[in-house]
Amino acid sequence: MSPAWRRGMRPVGNTREGECPMAVDRPWLAHYPENVPAHLEYPEVPLYQLLAGTAERYPDLPALRFYIVRMTYRELWQRVLRCAAAFASLGVKKGDRVALMLPNCPQYVIAYYGALKAGAIVAQVNPLYTPRELAYLLDDSGAETLVVADALYPTVQAAWPDLKLKNLLVARLLGNVQPGPEARSFEEALEGAPAKPPPVEIDPREDVAVLQYTGGTTGRAKGAMLTHFNLVANVIQVQHWFPEEERMPPGEGRILTVLPIFHSYGMTACMNYGLASGYELILVPRFEPAEVMDIIRATRPTVFPGVPTMYVAVTNFPNAEEFGVGSIQFCNSGGAAMPVEVMQAFERRFGATVLEGYGLSEASPVTHCNPVRGLRKPGSIGIPYPDTDCQIVDVETGTRVLPPGEVGELRIRGPQVMKGYWNRPEETAQALRDGWLYTGDLARMDEDGYFYIVDRKKDMIITSGYNVYPREVEEVLYEHPAVAECCVAGVPDPYRGEAVKAYVVLKPGTSVTAEELVGFCRQRLAAYKAPRLVEFRDSLPKTAVGKVLRRVLVEEERAKREAASGVSPATSGSPDTAGSPAATGEGGGEQPVESGTA
Repeated sequence: MSPAWRRGMRPVGNTREGECPMAVDRPWLAHYPENVPAHLEYPEVPLYQLLAGTAERYPDLPALRFYIVRMTYRELWQRVLRCAAAFASLGVKKGDRVALMLPNCPQYVIAYYGALKAGAIVAQVNPLYTPRELAYLLDDSGAETLVVADALYPTVQAAWPDLKLKNLLVARLLGNVQPGPEARSFEEALEGAPAKPPPVEIDPREDVAVLQYTGGTTGRAKGAMLTHFNLVANVIQVQHWFPEEERMPPGEGRILTVLPIFHSYGMTACMNYGLASGYELILVPRFEPAEVMDIIRATRPTVFPGVPTMYVAVTNFPNAEEFGVGSIQFCNSGGAAMPVEVMQAFERRFGATVLEGYGLSEASPVTHCNPVRGLRKPGSIGIPYPDTDCQIVDVETGTRVLPPGEVGELRIRGPQVMKGYWNRPEETAQALRDGWLYTGDLARMDEDGYFYIVDRKKDMIITSGYNVYPREVEEVLYEHPAVAECCVAGVPDPYRGEAVKAYVVLKPGTSVTAEELVGFCRQRLAAYKAPRLVEFRDSLPKTAVGKVLRRVLVEEERAKREAASGVSPATSGSPDTAGSPAATGEGGGEQPVESGTA
């Protein structure tokens, strides 16, 4: 029997013989470039085999660059084998969970593939987690082995009374942290390990490779179970989206890996895809604009997967052209909606092609992208990847398929969709229904099969009975020449239920009043959609991947109102984003504007 994601697919391209037509209409296929097949064949191999294959074919090509450290594919694979052997010597068996709490660095890549080679499941940990959050994730995953950066060791120490770890390995980054007696050196463990680990049989379709934790900002984080096959399939899909004649050959591609690889986007779009393709990963621990620009000048990356806030920062960086940003040929934008003005400004200034796409942790994560060649639609997440089906369904029941142009919930099925949530049968049943993954995102599809994310279901603002989608307001705010970053959210209002509030960061050297911003919006939007409150800030709170944390802004609003009134108001919804804030906004101040009625 063919897999669930492929059963009943309409025969197109290299569809296997005997498969039945399916009811899903796929208008996007008419816009596939000729060199992108509608269906693909996926090797049924463990994920680590993609790296092993590259190391066998191109052993002397550069694989990793981390400041002054460089490593070839031969060296990387040898370290991965030693790491797997070290895990085995520590008692790690097939199916055991190995948690990784590291920034982007060579030790992360080595430990990730080493754990998989040992037959373990990688549990991804946000390096910004608090001791409480860390203890929860380790307990939920059942991980008994943790690899942590020395700089993050104090977090583990603070959580230690609540942890049930058997193995704690500390990776040397700073070099000035002395681990306690409960820990041992990651590097020394590898040095003392055999050159090769014992063999472990992997069933790629059934065996889980990664627990990708998601949803931590809306409650308890849950681990999406991504199998080896899920992750291999997504890498193959990404590779074929960039056909051979568009791809840089092995040894010539350099990926600016500043997206955190503990996050599904960085894991696949940077690490797994890059290493499977023979590219060099330029590992950057965190996005600091000045440091990133210096790294761009020194390394001349050719590919830059990022999130909109990163492109905003690079576009607005003084004298950015002098840093060699023009070496970048392709940018993949995901993680959050890409404002059209931000995309166009980046392309105008640097000449790179920005391809907006879409994904979620539960889908390994990439499902959509604009074509490299052919029809690109700014503001659209593009069209589904090969073997990926999508529909827009009604929000109430999730069963009625809506026609082009109507807004509903986006549902997806394909080879990259997760097996389910770790130890969460009820939430798995809610997310995976009749073979479809329900994303929780409001979207629409146009007549050509291009999809547009309208907003999260939980982020929609209802003001005076009208629906307002924050992204639509944000798109307009980004058109204003003084706006560097913005976020729009619904805040409690005794008359309207919710009021539209804009949180705005201005470009250096610019100024604008709240009244002027509201007037700017009212010229371009219906009156009820324009912000009634404007708060200017020095920065916006973000996840480690750079996605603006709308939930944090809403919680700050609630706390301010509770302090002022002593009454706990209702709050609007929050986005389902993984990670903790990487930065918090300070300063500024709220400026209410009441002009006109809605």
